[in-house]
Amino acid sequence: MTGKLPYWHVDAFADRPFAGNQAAVMPLEHWLDDPVLQAIGEENNFAETAFVVRDASGEADWELRWFTPTEEIRLCGHATLASGHVLLTRDGGERVTFRTRKAGVLEVARAEAGYALALPLIRTEPGEWAEAVALLGATPAEVWLSPDGYGVYLFDSEDEVRALDPDLRGLRALGNDQFICTARGEETDVVSRVFVPGGGVDEDSFTGSAHAALTYFWTERLGRDSFTAFQASRRGGRATCRREGDKAVLSGPCVTVVEGSFFLP
Repeated sequence: MTGKLPYWHVDAFADRPFAGNQAAVMPLEHWLDDPVLQAIGEENNFAETAFVVRDASGEADWELRWFTPTEEIRLCGHATLASGHVLLTRDGGERVTFRTRKAGVLEVARAEAGYALALPLIRTEPGEWAEAVALLGATPAEVWLSPDGYGVYLFDSEDEVRALDPDLRGLRALGNDQFICTARGEETDVVSRVFVPGGGVDEDSFTGSAHAALTYFWTERLGRDSFTAFQASRRGGRATCRREGDKAVLSGPCVTVVEGSFFLP
C-alpha cells in the first residue's frame, strides 16, 4: 500500500479542541509491515496512533493496533475511543467492536456523554516498589500494583498530585510500566496524573487504560459503581468511570481536529 492513506487527528476525552488526549486514527485496507506502522507512529508523534483493518475473523467489526512513537502497546483507551468516534461518524451506527491482539474485543458505543468505551477491568493489589516511589517526587500513602505493569500510587490530596515533579529518566529505566498517581479530587471524585516514560510518553494527557485500573481501585475504595475523574495533565481530560462486572466503562466526548491524507512513498 503506497500513496494516500486516510488520516484523522482526534482529541479524545475532550469536548473542545486542544484538550484531552491526541490520537491519530488510520483505517487501512490491509496491514502494512510493522516497521512502516512504527515509522508512521513516530512521524505522528502522538501518545498513540491507532490503525484499524476490517476484521476477517468474524469476532469483531475491525482489528485494532496501537503504536506510540517508540513501540506497539497492548492496550490504549483514548485511541480506541477516538477510533470509535471516527468510524461511527464516518459510517454511522450505534456501536463498533474491535479485535485486539492482547486486550480481547473492545467496544465503543454512542452515549449521552458522547461515547462509552468498555475496557477490561485492571485489578491491582497492595504492594511495594521502593525504587519507583523514590522517583515520584513525593511519597504516596499507598501503592497498588498489577502484574501487567499498572501501578496505582495513592496520595493524600489533589494538590500533592498536581505538584509532582518525578524523575522521568529514572522511571524510564524501570521499564514501560504506567505510574498512575491519584487522589480524591476537589471538583471531580478522583484526580490523577499518569507517567509512562518507558513507553515513550513522559506524561500522558488522558490515559484510558490507567482509568481501567482506577475504576477497580476507586470503586473498591468509594463503595460505589461509578465516579467522575479528571486527569490533571497540561491539556486535561475528563471521564465518567463505571464498573460493570469485569469491565471498566469510560464515557466521554471526542473532537475531530484534522481530517486528511497521510502520504507514503
